[in-house]
Amino acid sequence: MPRGVRRTLSATLLAGAVLFSSAGLTAIPAIPANAASTSSPATAAANPCRSTKSPRLAKNLGTAIRTALRGRTGIESVGVYDRKRKIVCTVDSARRFDSASVVKATILGAVLRRAIEQKRLLNSTEKSLAHKMITRSDNDAASALWRSVGRTRMQRFLKMAGMTQTKLGPGGYWGLTQITARDQIKFLSILTARNRVLTDRARRYELSLMNRVVSSQRWGTPTGRPSGVKWHVKNGWLPRHGRYWRVHSIGSFSGRGEDYMIVVLTRDTPSMTYGIRTIERVARAVHSRLNTNQRTMTVESIPDPTWETSDGSVPPNR
Repeated sequence: MPRGVRRTLSATLLAGAVLFSSAGLTAIPAIPANAASTSSPATAAANPCRSTKSPRLAKNLGTAIRTALRGRTGIESVGVYDRKRKIVCTVDSARRFDSASVVKATILGAVLRRAIEQKRLLNSTEKSLAHKMITRSDNDAASALWRSVGRTRMQRFLKMAGMTQTKLGPGGYWGLTQITARDQIKFLSILTARNRVLTDRARRYELSLMNRVVSSQRWGTPTGRPSGVKWHVKNGWLPRHGRYWRVHSIGSFSGRGEDYMIVVLTRDTPSMTYGIRTIERVARAVHSRLNTNQRTMTVESIPDPTWETSDGSVPPNR
């Protein structure tokens, strides 16, 4: 399939859903419900970013994202939402990918929602498992919480969050959950603004864990952010089918007046490091365009390629 076709850019934005909270309204970004590929050259050449409030910045950002992806091996999907500037960017945002460990953030969302419905806080066991699952990407902890919350509650959480394109992995294979950039942006939007799905306390708890991931897992979307802008990240990395990789990163960014989120999903890259570099090319492009007045931009170190092994979210040869 031609590379330009794989990177079909969605030119049409649908009306955003609205979640109601006791404190008012929280607008969820207008991510396209259907961003499937098409062979139309005009569509493929369209700018991936749109904004009625900041159209010039959106155009520049879209150009930067396209440049960052140009010439890269593999398949990429991108979602960006800047709540302050009302910018939405989508690159093939409805394409499904094996989630790898990125789904752990969604698992915790469902665990938190269960506690809310049961009118309680997380117990000590849940807190311990959640901490391990998010900050260290511990797979045993993820499997325990996946079993504990159950598929019915997981599916209910997805429905409440409007994550209609996400398909849960079979049985205990949570790492084979099918995710899209569109749905991951919706999830990050729920974590970063008041809504009826998660309480403010629950949101702050999960974001605090995503801000405390171990140093070796801070690559990806946080790369290139301005100094002083707070990051929250969850990454996934999984080789499948002949050692081709799925490498993903989702992140939200706040502070100094900023409020935006970035999702980059990749597959069929020749190595983990190659996938990380693709993600970080996009991240730098987004951070630099949205923070033109910031002189100090951070640089995250890429993991040593000698430890390029699966995140373990799926058993070998599965």
